[in-house]
Amino acid sequence: MFSSITRFIRPVKHIKPFFINNIKCLSTTPRILSTSDASKSEFKPTVRPTNELKTLQLSEYGVYLAECLPKYIQKVQICHGDELEILISPDGVIPVLTFLKDHHLAQFESLVDIAGVDVPTREYRFEIIYNLLSLRYNARIRVKTYTDELTPIDSACEVYQAANWYEREIWDMFGVYFANHPDLRRILTDYGFEGHPFRKDFPLSGYVEVRYDDEVKRVVVEPLELSQEFRKFDLVGPWEQFPAFAPETASIQEVPLPSETVEKK
Repeated sequence: MFSSITRFIRPVKHIKPFFINNIKCLSTTPRILSTSDASKSEFKPTVRPTNELKTLQLSEYGVYLAECLPKYIQKVQICHGDELEILISPDGVIPVLTFLKDHHLAQFESLVDIAGVDVPTREYRFEIIYNLLSLRYNARIRVKTYTDELTPIDSACEVYQAANWYEREIWDMFGVYFANHPDLRRILTDYGFEGHPFRKDFPLSGYVEVRYDDEVKRVVVEPLELSQEFRKFDLVGPWEQFPAFAPETASIQEVPLPSETVEKK
């Protein structure tokens, strides 16, 4: 037993002085602190660095799309340096989406999402956003259009079957009607629900309340009665505490179209 312990201790005696003598070589902190460049340069973290070459390529591709579909594409813009957006008229939903899906230089065959935005101060308060993905070219594009409370938009189900539930959700939450939809029903709210919860003019408390009545042995819907008034909380958001990292509207770069340059001349 004693001999086995001594065999283990003897090599350690030779390793210890070597480690102590060379510990200065292993430490990099003094060398970093002694450099003059580290003290002069200010470290600013960048979440999404922009690539000027990629931004230029996206701008050229947006102009190409506008030349192919001048009747429907109204504006092309680059957001955050690497996000291409095209703004189209409401009657161009089907032609533009069909072109982006079937054209050999686009092949945006995957519909990732359809989103809705409500801005009541606008004449056309609702904004419908289609997020498309091209697996062939590893690229994304965002298509935006607009409408109001009464004007319907053509359903994209005939181009993308994945648009079915997304359009039902927008109809349920915002009240935007999609024409020629195969099954336009509410998808998140209850049966017989009145109103659209994501509208900015919709009250936070709702119009009615639902509860189970023990006397009638069923769920009843009654007019809403608030037991107390709303309390106001004045809280500071995280982005207000760090204004240097707040989103800026200057990150949107509008791409001039050929027709606009001709009109200016």
